[in-house]
Amino acid sequence: MSETVTTATDAAAIGPGRLVLVVGPSGAGKDTLLRLAQAACVDDHDIVFPRRVVTRASSADEDNIALSADEFARARDHGDFAVHWDAHGHSYALPLEINDDIRAGRAVVVNVSRTVIAALRQAYANVIVVAITAPPDVLAQRLAARARNTDGNIADRLARSVDDASANADVTILNAGSADYHGRQLVRVIRNECWRE
Repeated sequence: MSETVTTATDAAAIGPGRLVLVVGPSGAGKDTLLRLAQAACVDDHDIVFPRRVVTRASSADEDNIALSADEFARARDHGDFAVHWDAHGHSYALPLEINDDIRAGRAVVVNVSRTVIAALRQAYANVIVVAITAPPDVLAQRLAARARNTDGNIADRLARSVDDASANADVTILNAGSADYHGRQLVRVIRNECWRE
C-alpha cells in the first residue's frame, strides 16, 4: 500500500449525504454483497454505487473502469478523482463525481482500501465503514476458486489479518453464510436502518 490522496478541498467536510465505505480482505465477498445490494437498491435514486477506476481489466468479479497506468496517472494529475490509492500492484480511484452525489444528499457506496478510511473520514461529513470478512479458511477457498492472475500473491493477501478488517469499522458483516442474507444486512446499513436481526 502506498499513497493515499483525497482531492476534497472544501474547508468543511463534504455532506450532507452518506459515504458508505466497504472494506475487508480479499476473498471476503465484498463484490458479491455489493452486487446484491445494488440490485436491491436499483430503484432508489438516493443510493449510488459508482464504478471504481482501476489499472486492471474489469471482470465478472469486478465491474471497474479500466485504465492503463499512464491513463490513470493523467486522470489523477488532471484532478479527476475524489480519492486514489495503490494496492497489490494496481492503482485504484473513486471518480470525483461522488462529491456531487454526497452534496445532493445521496448515499454513495464504495469498495475501498482500509488505508483510505482516515482520509475519507476527514474529507466527508457522514462516513460509515462496513467491514466484510470471513474466516481464513473460507478466504483461502474463495481466492483459490477465483484464480484471478491479476490478484498478485495470494499468500501475501491471506497473510493480512482478518481481524484488521474490523479495526476501524462501524459495522462488521461476517460473510460465511448465505450471500442473500448478508446482502440484506448490507442493504440495511446502506439505508441507515437497524441491520441486526
